[in-house]
Amino acid sequence: MISLFRTGMIGKTIGHYEIVTKLGEGGMGEVFQARDTRLDRLVALKFLPARLLTDQILVARFEQEARAIAALAHPHIATIHDVGENEGARFLVFEYLAGGTLKSKLRSQQLPLPEALHYGLQLAEALAHAHRRGIVHRDVKSENAMFTDDGVLKLTDFGLAKLTGAAELTQAGYTIGTAAYMSPEQAQGLPVDHRSDIFSYGIVLFEMVAGSLPFSGDSGMALIYGIMNTAAPSLVQRRPDAPARLEDIVLKALEKNRDFRYQTMDQVIADLRDLEHGSAAPTSSRGRTRAAPPAVAVLPFANLSTDPENEYFSDGLTEDLISSLSQLEGLRVVARTSAFQFKGKATDVREVGRRLSVGVVVEGSVRRAGEKVRVNATLINVADGFQLWSDRYDREMKDVFAIQDEICGSIVKALKVKLTGEEDRPLVKKYTENLAAYHHLLKGRYYWNKWTEEGFRRGMEHYRQAIAADPAYAPAYAGLADCFCLLGFWGLAPPQQVMPQAKALALQALALDDTLADAHASLAVVLALFDWDWSASQREFLRALELNPGLANAHLLYGTCYLMPFGHAAEAIAAIRRAVDLDPLSLVNNTYLGTAYWIAGRDDEALLQLQRTLDLDPQFAEAWRCLAWAHLTAPRLDDAIAAFTKARDLAPTLVTLADLAHTLGRAGRAAEARQILAQLQEMSQHTFVSAYCFFIIHYGLGDLDTAFEWLDRAYEERSSWMMWLKSGPLFGPLASDPHLIALREKVFPAG
Repeated sequence: MISLFRTGMIGKTIGHYEIVTKLGEGGMGEVFQARDTRLDRLVALKFLPARLLTDQILVARFEQEARAIAALAHPHIATIHDVGENEGARFLVFEYLAGGTLKSKLRSQQLPLPEALHYGLQLAEALAHAHRRGIVHRDVKSENAMFTDDGVLKLTDFGLAKLTGAAELTQAGYTIGTAAYMSPEQAQGLPVDHRSDIFSYGIVLFEMVAGSLPFSGDSGMALIYGIMNTAAPSLVQRRPDAPARLEDIVLKALEKNRDFRYQTMDQVIADLRDLEHGSAAPTSSRGRTRAAPPAVAVLPFANLSTDPENEYFSDGLTEDLISSLSQLEGLRVVARTSAFQFKGKATDVREVGRRLSVGVVVEGSVRRAGEKVRVNATLINVADGFQLWSDRYDREMKDVFAIQDEICGSIVKALKVKLTGEEDRPLVKKYTENLAAYHHLLKGRYYWNKWTEEGFRRGMEHYRQAIAADPAYAPAYAGLADCFCLLGFWGLAPPQQVMPQAKALALQALALDDTLADAHASLAVVLALFDWDWSASQREFLRALELNPGLANAHLLYGTCYLMPFGHAAEAIAAIRRAVDLDPLSLVNNTYLGTAYWIAGRDDEALLQLQRTLDLDPQFAEAWRCLAWAHLTAPRLDDAIAAFTKARDLAPTLVTLADLAHTLGRAGRAAEARQILAQLQEMSQHTFVSAYCFFIIHYGLGDLDTAFEWLDRAYEERSSWMMWLKSGPLFGPLASDPHLIALREKVFPAG
C-alpha cells in the first residue's frame, strides 16, 4: 500500500478508479485525481495515508468524515460519491473540483468586493447547512473552499468535523485545526461548537476582502496569542473601499467571546444579504455594532398535574411569561412558536441555545390541584449549564398573575436588564379578576395555536365563553378577532361573513385597552385585506410594533400583508427577517421569508430559504406550496407540479388544489386540470370555495375571458388573494391588461 503514493503508481487502477495525478496532501490524507472508468468522469480520491492506518482514532475520524459529508446535500458542499477499501487502502471518492482553491485565487488577485461578497455568501450557506445537520467543520479555511470549473464555490475537507451526539475523537486540551484560522476556544483546546466555525469564517471573509489574514505571528504560538488576545484589525484600513457595514459584520464574527459573536450562520447570511441589496440598517459606529440585548427563551413549563387536561394551563402560563418579557425594551425573547418546538423533549440547553440563538433559557413546571398551584422556575446559562436563578412558588390559583410577575422580575434582575418607565410597575398586566374567564382564554389560545380550522373554531368557543364570564376582558376579544381574521385570510369562510366580525372584535378590544398590540395587528390585517384601506392599515401595524417591538407575528403580518403587496421588497424582507430572528423555528415565518425573496425577484435566495424551512420540517405543506410557486415562475413546470402535489398530499386545501390545477393547465395537462376544476365545482355546492380558486384554474388553462369573470367575483367577495394584484409575479403577464389595471386601481386606490 505504501507504494501507492509513489509517482510510479500514477496510471494504476484501484477498484474501478484509474489514478491520474496527485493533487495534494494534508494531515488527514492524500488526494488524487482519478477517472471513474464505469461512469467515465473525473473524481477526487482521498486516501488515508498508509502510515496512519494503525491509528484507530485517525481511522475513526476518516470514517466520520464520510458520514458527515454523506449527511449533507447542498450546492456549496463537495459531493461524496463513494467510500471504498482496496488491499488495505481506505479512500473516499468526491466530485472533482477543477477550479482550484480559494486560497490560490486570493494569491493571484484581489477580489472585487461584489465577488468577495458573492463567495462569502456561498461559503456561509454551506456552513449554515452543515450546522443545521449538527455538523461542526472545525477546519474552515480558504484552502478548504474550492471552485467548480464554472466558478461555484464548495466547502471541502470534513476530516476534522464534529457530529452532534457522536463520540469526541480528540482528547481534552488537544488543539486541532489550522492555527491561522482557529477560534480562541479552539486554540485553547476547549470544547467547540458551531460558533467556532463562525469565527473561522470571519477570518476567511476578512482574507477575501483584504487579501491578507487578520492575525499573524512569527511563530505558531505568537499567531495563537494574537488570535486570543489581539483585537481584530480594521478591515476598512486594509481595504478603503470596503463598506463600514461589512467591517461590522466581520468584526462581529471575530468576537473573542463566542457569546458576543454571531450565534448562527443564518444571522451572518441575513446581514450579508442586506448589505448585498443595500437594505442594511445603519450601525451605531463605523467600528463595532452596538452590543445586542440579552436573549432568552422561555421553554414550555411541564404539566406535572395528575390531570393531563391541565396542559392548557401550563402552556398558557408559559405564553404569558413570553408575552410579558417580550415587551421589555432591553431583552430579546424568543417567540412562542420556536420555544414550543422543544415541548416534551429532553434537549440539552446548549442545543436549545444554538438553535434559538439565546444565551439563557427559562425552564419550569406547574402542578395544579384544585385551587392550589405550585410553580417551579429556573434560569439557566446556556454556555455552561449553570443555574443563574431558581425559585418555587406555592400559591392559590388567584395569585397566578403575581407568580408570573415575580418570575419576570427575577429574570430581569438576573440578566441586569435596565427597565424604562415606572420601576415599580407590574411586568405582567392583570386583565381580569375572573379566573373562569382567564382559564377560557388559555384554552382558546391552546386550540388556536394548533393552526388548524378545527383548532380555530374550538378556540373561538372558549374565547366566547371568556367574554361571557367577563364582558370587559380585552384579550379575549383580541383572540376571537384573530380567529375570524385567519378564517377569512385562508379562504376557510366567506370574507364578507368573517372579516367584519374580526374588525368589530378588534375595535372592541382596543376600546377596552388601546395598548393591546395583538389587537392593533389584527385590525391592520382587516384594513389591508378586506377594507383595502392601506394607509390606515400601516398606521395600525406601526402602532402594534411601537407597543410591542418583540411581537414576531406583527413583524410577519406587516411584511406579508402590507409591504409585500405594495412591492416594498427590501422593507418586507427586513420585517419578516425580524420575525424570524424573534421566532427562528417558526415554519410560517421561514416560509414567508422565502416568499418575500420570491416576490423581490431573488429566486436563488427564495429557493434556499424555502429549502431551509423544509429542513426544519419536510411535512410543512405551505413551504412546499410556496416552493412550487418559485419553481412555477422560473418556469420549472415539472418541479412546480411535484411540489404542489406534495403540498396537496400533506394538506389538501382548496387553494392548493387550485394551484396544482393551474400548473397542470400551463404544462399542457388540461384533462387533469379540468378534473380538479370539476372536483372544486362539486365541493362549492356544499362548502365555501373562493372565486379566486376558479380564476386561477381558468387562467392556467388559458381561458382568460372566463378567468377574468371569476377574478371579478373574487373582487366582489373581497378575497384576500387580491392583495397580489400589484406585486405578485403570477399577475406579471397580465400587467398591461386593461381589466387587471382597473381592478388593481380599485384595490390599491392610492396607486
